[in-house]
Amino acid sequence: MEFVEFIKTPKVDNVVLHRPFHPPVEGTLCLTGHHLILSSRKTNSEELWLLHSNIDAIEKKFVGAVGYLTIKCKNFMVIKLDIPGMEECLNIASSIELLSNLESVTLTYPFFYCPKFEILEDGWHAFLAENEFARLNSEDWRLTFVNKNFQVCPSYPPVLVVPKSVDDETVIAAAGFRHGGRFPVLSYVHASQEIDIRRKATEKTVILRSSQPLTGANNKRCREDEKLVNAILGMGKRGYIIDTRSQNAAMTAKSKGGGFETEAHYPQWRRVHKPLERYGVLQDSLCKLVEATYDNSCSMDKWMSRLESSGWLSHVKEVLTTACLVAQCVDRESSSVLVHGTDGLDSTLQVTSLAQVILDPDCRTVRGFEALLEREWIQAGHPFASRCAKSAFSPGKHKFTGPVFLCFLDCVWQIYQQFPCSFEFNEQFLVMLFENAYASQFGTFLCNNESERHHLKLKEKTYSLWTFINRPQILQTYMNPLHQHNTAVIWPSVAPQSLTLWCKVYQRWEVGKSSEREGSWNEILRIQQHDKELKERTGQLRKQLADLQKEALEKGLICE
Repeated sequence: MEFVEFIKTPKVDNVVLHRPFHPPVEGTLCLTGHHLILSSRKTNSEELWLLHSNIDAIEKKFVGAVGYLTIKCKNFMVIKLDIPGMEECLNIASSIELLSNLESVTLTYPFFYCPKFEILEDGWHAFLAENEFARLNSEDWRLTFVNKNFQVCPSYPPVLVVPKSVDDETVIAAAGFRHGGRFPVLSYVHASQEIDIRRKATEKTVILRSSQPLTGANNKRCREDEKLVNAILGMGKRGYIIDTRSQNAAMTAKSKGGGFETEAHYPQWRRVHKPLERYGVLQDSLCKLVEATYDNSCSMDKWMSRLESSGWLSHVKEVLTTACLVAQCVDRESSSVLVHGTDGLDSTLQVTSLAQVILDPDCRTVRGFEALLEREWIQAGHPFASRCAKSAFSPGKHKFTGPVFLCFLDCVWQIYQQFPCSFEFNEQFLVMLFENAYASQFGTFLCNNESERHHLKLKEKTYSLWTFINRPQILQTYMNPLHQHNTAVIWPSVAPQSLTLWCKVYQRWEVGKSSEREGSWNEILRIQQHDKELKERTGQLRKQLADLQKEALEKGLICE
């Protein structure tokens, strides 16, 4: 299907654009297959280029012959267009609604985008599973290729890490006992300083993730699954299973064919229930939060009440609390942990990835965090296409939509707020990831799993976000000037007074930038640059002094 079939009116003159923190601009509105563009002939006037995929909802209103469109975006920006002519306005609105809800992913912008920058590194190959495994440097684990054709588990990648003592036949049998075939796989290997000194490398603690076992009402068992799960524990060792469902929800799942690991069959494991809300509840919570944010008539008391009733910060707190529990089991108690809920696609990934941010300093660097997202979200099968199809403004209920990834980024930001010197990247880096997850010219967050990406030949037909981000001139805009390498485990506070609303995401288009804060950051950058120049000058002067001393010694002007 050609895009021209969607575009009834490709161009309208004398359109007035209203957007946050900019004066109204009159210009020509153009619709292309992927962008809404407003251009003014006035000098020093910024153009608007808005991806159709970033549009969440559109509202129409007419006064006389003028139509007024309110366009609400997935990144929570709201713009307004004054369009002369009722027919033109209706045509534009209809075209935008069609173009922002394309059914085929191959019609979206990443499949048409051609970068104009020099490609220094192919982001699609930056974090290959084989290379990441080589960095692990462990003799207790191995790569398995049982899923190379995506037949064992459609939502898993082709290459996975499993215990070396377990063969592929056991892995395949265990997959048949897990919901969706998501058998337990390695997420992270941890070795604290104490463990390094006193214990052998084979006794390092690990984090595993999976989906629920299919025990059912009859308490079915799978010896291969038991062997796989128990293979990571040494003699006399115990581990924890963190179930992200309530005990009642787990029992209900059991009556429907799902379930949980019974103590009789997994005697070395202690099961702990830490219920986290599913994506549908998170979606409702986000909608309430954003609705309250855009209600300018709120009094202070009402705003605080609506913020609390949205429940968003409570969800953030619970996810952080569970991640801290996992990190504590691994680091403080030297116990391995298996994390799962029902599907292992949402809250499981939130917890395992956040635990690594807490435990592993590498995950607090730019490349380390990118690798974490690839490993624990993109390759792990988080359904980005379904969860990020709509944002907070879209009317009606959407069955599979939910801000699971945004909630994770919010949790990372909360930790960043408490440990601002421990992260190599800045807040804008997290905001950029949120925006690209919902609408992007890159293919990194497209599709629901690696199987779909492979089928669409995504790595051949689109460009990776990491290809763009990791260029030095772009990367420097996301670097944290306060960063100091910190190898310690960081323990965030989850007390209510320690958690705050992420204003740069939820209130960015209402509150705007703080000139005082921007000035502070600029001053920090200026001081850092001056410090760097002074250090370079100091090195030069020391070298000159050493050369002069050497020359003086040779001429006998000074004694040693």
